Amino acid sequence: MTTRQTRNNPLTRLIVPALSLVLLAYFFYHAWSGRYGIESMRRMREEAVHLEFELAATKLKRRSIEERVALLRDGTIERDMLDEQARGALNLLQGDEVAILKKPQGVLASAN
Repeated sequence: MTTRQTRNNPLTRLIVPALSLVLLAYFFYHAWSGRYGIESMRRMREEAVHLEFELAATKLKRRSIEERVALLRDGTIERDMLDEQARGALNLLQGDEVAILKKPQGVLASAN
């Protein structure tokens, strides 16, 4: 019966630590720059702040529109509001008035 003997190679002791290091580097990379990593969370927070400001601006715009609609809704139309709506719809002016044209705002402006 023969026995095989091998030399102890110093590199064989480094295989497990090297594989562990590669695995650790893989998980660290994805924890930092993966879909839900640290960088992505930072970008999501910035986007959330931007969207909160946009929401506040939209709420303010909606509130102003609701106030204008309330003037038309309560059963009696205010004379100034009726005059403004009629002139805007019919494109009419009196002889002594001056028209100042502005670019339209809102949804209609972005469609053009």
